[in-house]
Amino acid sequence: MNLNTNELPDALAEEAREAWQRILDRAGEQLANELALTFSDGLLAGQLPRVLACSPFVADLARRKPELLLDLARSGELQDSLPEDSMSRSLHTRLAGDGVELGPELRRFRQWHMLRIIWRDFCRLADTRETIRDTSLLAEACIAEGLAHCHAALEQRHGTPRGRISGEPQQMIVLAMGKLGARELNVSSDIDLIFAYPESGNTDGDKRPVSNEEFFTRVGQQLINALDQITAEGFVFRVDMRLRPYGESGALVHNFASLEEYYQDQGRDWERYALIKARPVTGDPASAAWLVDALRPFVYRRYVDFGVIESLRGMKQMITQEVRRRGLQDNVKLGHGGIREVEFIAQCFQLIRGGRDRGLQQRELLAVLAECATLGCLPAPAVDELRQAYLFLRDSEHGIQGYQDRQTQ
Repeated sequence: MNLNTNELPDALAEEAREAWQRILDRAGEQLANELALTFSDGLLAGQLPRVLACSPFVADLARRKPELLLDLARSGELQDSLPEDSMSRSLHTRLAGDGVELGPELRRFRQWHMLRIIWRDFCRLADTRETIRDTSLLAEACIAEGLAHCHAALEQRHGTPRGRISGEPQQMIVLAMGKLGARELNVSSDIDLIFAYPESGNTDGDKRPVSNEEFFTRVGQQLINALDQITAEGFVFRVDMRLRPYGESGALVHNFASLEEYYQDQGRDWERYALIKARPVTGDPASAAWLVDALRPFVYRRYVDFGVIESLRGMKQMITQEVRRRGLQDNVKLGHGGIREVEFIAQCFQLIRGGRDRGLQQRELLAVLAECATLGCLPAPAVDELRQAYLFLRDSEHGIQGYQDRQTQ
């Protein structure tokens, strides 16, 4: 099969042809014939050269696993958007069988969906919002199913963790921070998390009971390892826990009471900024809602908070100095006029006015910008300009990162 590379510049056309030949050579005769037939006509035939030329990551993954490319093409998922709950249901089914190894299965699941997400983004079959939504849903599914697997394994050894006062079974709440909290994750991002559980207490095992803190610390460590460790199958998501109380020197998990006490007594303005997008992605819904309500007064003051302006000015100066020091002026995220500056504009209004104007207490950036226009915080033309710039920059970021599946801007 000869690729139709007429729409590509000569250099990219050659890249696509060489990548396709490497895939067919690796596949073997029967599988190569099936691939050639599947991609010989229709939409796939036109899309394949673009993706192979523009993403060495996809080309290399397809070379190493040509059956993955074939199965994905036959599934129809390259052409169609997925329902919001499909990833979590699919991963749950894949992990339900006996003898399934969590780490390898999570990595294979990521490979399937990252190939699909980048394919749809590069072929402009998905808009910016679908790309960031699907990447976020992928991370949420891996976190939730990975946590359930780790929790169940430790529960067999130590029993069920129970609250000292309520006696109720305890579940770990994973707070997704930053872009994951807003379901705005980019295609090669790390994930910022905070681990919490409702009550102190102990497990109810007869032989080897442990404290809830020890139990959930072990669960958290195993979850991080399942997601973050680089193996022969790659990794799932890089995990960053530095936003938790006391940062890297603090405990890995905290109960609700200690979290609330920390933010009331020691919480700083940058932590208010960090918590704007925080969203529980696991655990009992009632407990998760309680935690969000408990943290809200720390993030959003009841009045128009002019006192935070000086802190925001200081944060902005530090960001500007860091960009200059590291030579990041051309960075689409961190550079002048980049993604972070658009986010900073919106989040400043959230911290200053969010306590009084509840419409600003949203996580998604574009929704916050729209609310800024409604409230008169920003002129409508300025909001429209920021919105268009943000979407363009996010698309550019996805193009840069999808090229080699690297976290770079």
